[in-house]
Amino acid sequence: MEVITIESQAYKNLMSKVDTIYDYVISQRNTQDDEDSWVDSYEVCTFLKISDRTLQKLRSENKINYSRIKGKNYYKISEIKRMMEENLICQTEDCLQDLIQNHQKNVRQKQSAQLHP
Repeated sequence: MEVITIESQAYKNLMSKVDTIYDYVISQRNTQDDEDSWVDSYEVCTFLKISDRTLQKLRSENKINYSRIKGKNYYKISEIKRMMEENLICQTEDCLQDLIQNHQKNVRQKQSAQLHP
């Protein structure tokens, strides 16, 4: 095993550069098309102001596409937009934007927590 030592200030400068690169990579990730993002049932119900039962009914009538992972349902944002356009869910565009912004915020928090445990 080889041990390399550097001055404290040099380490701090290096870490500052790594953090800058990380922030850039994350900002580029977040500019990807939001419609490809997946949100869970809780987020959909909370920000679109619909009940769990309404969402369950849409699933059981095959009016919404979703994926189930470990017992939890996820929906593409593009699918939520489609439902709104077809008036299956009567909500404003503002509610959808709140959903997208909250989802992005949660993703950034999770990524930051994984990078800086």
